[in-house]
Amino acid sequence: MSLRHLSLDELDAEGVEAVLRADQASALAETKLVDVQRFGGDAYRLTPNGRVGAVRFEDVQIEVRPKQKLGVAHLVFLLGYAKDPGFRPESVAAEAFDDLWPAMAHSLVASVEGALTRGLLQGYRTEQEALLTVRGRIAFEEQIRRRPGVGVPIEVRYDDFSSDIAENQILLAAIHLMLSVPRVPSEARRRLLHLAAKFSGVSRLPPGTVLPGWHPSRLNGRYHAALGLADILLSHGSTRVTSAGVEMSAFVVVMWKVFEDFVTRALTEALGDCRGYVRPQFPAYLTGEGNWTMGMTGKGSDDPHGDVAMTIDLVHLDDSSTPRVVFDAKYKLASTTGEYANADHYQMLAYCTALRVPVAWLVFAGGGADIRRSIKHSDVEVVTAPINLRRSPEQILARIDEIARAALARF
Repeated sequence: MSLRHLSLDELDAEGVEAVLRADQASALAETKLVDVQRFGGDAYRLTPNGRVGAVRFEDVQIEVRPKQKLGVAHLVFLLGYAKDPGFRPESVAAEAFDDLWPAMAHSLVASVEGALTRGLLQGYRTEQEALLTVRGRIAFEEQIRRRPGVGVPIEVRYDDFSSDIAENQILLAAIHLMLSVPRVPSEARRRLLHLAAKFSGVSRLPPGTVLPGWHPSRLNGRYHAALGLADILLSHGSTRVTSAGVEMSAFVVVMWKVFEDFVTRALTEALGDCRGYVRPQFPAYLTGEGNWTMGMTGKGSDDPHGDVAMTIDLVHLDDSSTPRVVFDAKYKLASTTGEYANADHYQMLAYCTALRVPVAWLVFAGGGADIRRSIKHSDVEVVTAPINLRRSPEQILARIDEIARAALARF
């Protein structure tokens, strides 16, 4: 059975027509990758709705690609860096694949194989058991609660040196998720099965389970790249039987959120060495009589009696806790009729007015040069600063550094 592959650009307002069964259309709608509208019989119109990714079920694959034809490797880099600034794209062997699933499969294989070059990582984990002899420490509170007045078995806690640790459980979960995706290339599937066999003795996490916590260290350093990729796959991917009874694999992300998270994290890192400090997701009010102040908790708070609340992506403050610059990330400008959006400038003016800040940086995905605009009858300046996401990760981060330096140049 051949695969029907439908590909859309995320800005495609026309969408595509597809012939689907009712249960397939219902299952596709559940993923929220596209809007699904029936217009007669088995014919449906699929239109993008702000998300990108790929959904695969039976003989159908629907893919929505980011604007600017952003590659899989770049998308994974943005996702990874937003969660961990140490994430680098070297582990993403995706440039040779246009299809998301083969790209993710080969990337996961390469990164896990690299992590296991010296075998499975082992570590200590705390176990609690009821034994006939003492091992480790007696858990007196558990003994009294479970077996009051009974001598044996004895509730004990001990540290066991094992491969059944969080890092291995996460990698194994990502491998099994990818193995459940239909039509993964045979070579990648063979290598995934070979890798899964190496995790003998590692507990398999049930689908949908919250991932166990782990902490980066020198000991698990060789796992970091693979864990970063596995976390992306497990956070945004799923394989399941839908309520309509269709077996489906999906990898779906909201691009404006991906871009906002990346820019916020990257600017926070770039401004980290500058005097003052930054606050992401900064709460403020457009109305009210009070000025912004720094509370005892170290978190910014505005007049609590304001009734028009705002959350600013990122604010840079000086050492005396006075806001100096605001930043806002826009994946797409609010207006589609002009190069620069009126609504976005209104928003920046509101931020600057509420915080008494002279300049706002509107960071958006696109090409071109920075443009500064002074708002009439005010001291506010709005700078539109594009980031070309088609550039290499190193160039993208260098562009973020350039924006950070320019934003603080006047202070």
